[in-house]
Amino acid sequence: MRRDIFQAISDPTRRAIIALIALQAMTPNAIAEHFDTTRQAISKHLKILTECRLLKQEHQGREIYYQLEIDKMKEIDKWLEQFRKIWETRFSQLDELLSNLKKQQ
Repeated sequence: MRRDIFQAISDPTRRAIIALIALQAMTPNAIAEHFDTTRQAISKHLKILTECRLLKQEHQGREIYYQLEIDKMKEIDKWLEQFRKIWETRFSQLDELLSNLKKQQ
């Protein structure tokens, strides 16, 4: 099944995994220690994140370390940028309205 990055970040556990791995590369067992769920469930989340290319695996001896794929995160940021501009415009309009209301009082 073809997955995309937005499907990957739709799940709160996967977002939490991304936040953990953003700080440093981690093994599946180290990641699983941060969650109250089975190791198999974490493995499934890691598989989805890897399929979406948000994580990459690096083998070090017998261990596999997962690390964040920054370029894919930039893809999410680029998509959000269109909404960020709308929000900033609306916040500016709200600031102006509040300023005008204060002047009227």
